[in-house]
Amino acid sequence: MIISSLAHMEKIVSKNKELEWIGWDVVERKRSDLARTSPSGVRVKNAWYLQKTFNLNRNGWDIPNKYGQ
Repeated sequence: MIISSLAHMEKIVSKNKELEWIGWDVVERKRSDLARTSPSGVRVKNAWYLQKTFNLNRNGWDIPNKYGQ
């Protein structure tokens, strides 16, 4: 799902605890012990998360449909 409006994307991020902003990009973080050895694993505040980044592009943000509902 493409989200082209900043206001709409801000609303989606504010309603979903797994999403947050990093600059103009939105990241999805899910807590997981598997993240320790995963290429997409990140450590935040002493906890491991699997992280996926949704970069802003010319059309907006391409996010999974489950967040656009």
